[in-house]
Parts: sequence; C-alpha cells; structure tokens
Amino acid sequence: MCLGIPGEIVEIMTDREDFAMVSVAGVKRAVNIGLLTEEDEELKAGDWILIHVGFALSKIDEEEATHALRMLEGMGQAYTDELIALAQSDLAESERERQPEQVSSAPISQNGSRR
Repeated sequence: MCLGIPGEIVEIMTDREDFAMVSVAGVKRAVNIGLLTEEDEELKAGDWILIHVGFALSKIDEEEATHALRMLEGMGQAYTDELIALAQSDLAESERERQPEQVSSAPISQNGSRR
C-alpha cells in the first residue's frame, strides 16, 4: 500500500519540463509530473495532484484533495513526520545530483590515485 498526498500546483517549471512546483500543506517542492504529461494530462497552476515519493500519480479535484487532507491530518504524528520529510527533500535537486560525472581518462596508479 502506498500513501498519496494531495498537493496544489503553484507553477509548471519552464526550465524542467517534467517538473512542477507544488504546495503541500504550505511546503513547496518540485514534483515530477512526467507520468501525467505522458498521458496527455493538461496541468496548470491551481490544479490538484496526488503525490507519492515525489511523483504525481493522478490529477484530482479540489473536493477530493480536501477530503484526503482531512484524513491525513487525522493520522496525527505519522502525517506530521511525512511533512517534515517532504520539507527536507528536493526531488529536482536529487535529479541534478544524479547526473553522470565526467570521468577522467587519466590512468590510475597502483595506489588508486590518478596520475
């Protein structure tokens, strides 16, 4: 079972086409919307999406988002912990960090250092 958290799109990021800035309980984070845009889903600021581990899984309406947020708030500390984890994460930054590094073509000496 997975936990989906509702978030409201604040803006579609122009420099990263598969990302949107999303507000979840006041915490703004970049969320990957690529799964929805591959399905030709029209997304814009003000739309609500269901988010799991930094990815938008589906577009939902505001009523469904409000209902889900009330249920999540009823979970107490577990929901609070998720919001703290969200505040400390940044999927867009993680994606940039995973870009391959340039590898040196310098030979490696016997002690493991590059010459």
